[in-house]
Amino acid sequence: MQQMYKLSPIFFLTVLLISCASPSPRKPISVKSSSFMKESIERNKLINQQEEEAFKYLMEQDSSRVYHISEHGFWYTYEIENTTDTIHPKRGDEITYRYEIKTIDQEVLYSEEELGLRNYLVDKQELIKGLQNGLKLMKQGEVVTFLFPSHLAYGYAGYKNIGSNQPLIYTVTLETIKQNNE
Repeated sequence: MQQMYKLSPIFFLTVLLISCASPSPRKPISVKSSSFMKESIERNKLINQQEEEAFKYLMEQDSSRVYHISEHGFWYTYEIENTTDTIHPKRGDEITYRYEIKTIDQEVLYSEEELGLRNYLVDKQELIKGLQNGLKLMKQGEVVTFLFPSHLAYGYAGYKNIGSNQPLIYTVTLETIKQNNE
């Protein structure tokens, strides 16, 4: 029994020293993600192809308008074109605009009344990529309808009423351009 009392402090001291030792770092677990990436790429290509086909069908059905394709990967058509001005918004300009968002099936997700008049400092505030680039194509007083593939809108994440990977139709009115003279 006495021998047990002598071992107890040695045992507790050993446990204490071992527990105070710094932990050794663990090596990361290596997972081959190349197959996941390949599948993701293929899935995104398929989504893009389906959206492009749907937009092409929509444009064919709307033969009364001329659609243009932008260098940024979306289509647009003028509802009202300003042929007299030459000024387009550029970085730092302050613009005001109104817009409406619809699904590709023409279902209104957000009306102009709901969204109201918007102010935007060009390229200095966050905006979906499609609209950011689309606004720079417009001139004051123009009304343009944009066809944005989902990757230029809200993408995989979606937003409130806007679903995941949902292509969108924006009809935008550019009210004013206040040029930044810096």
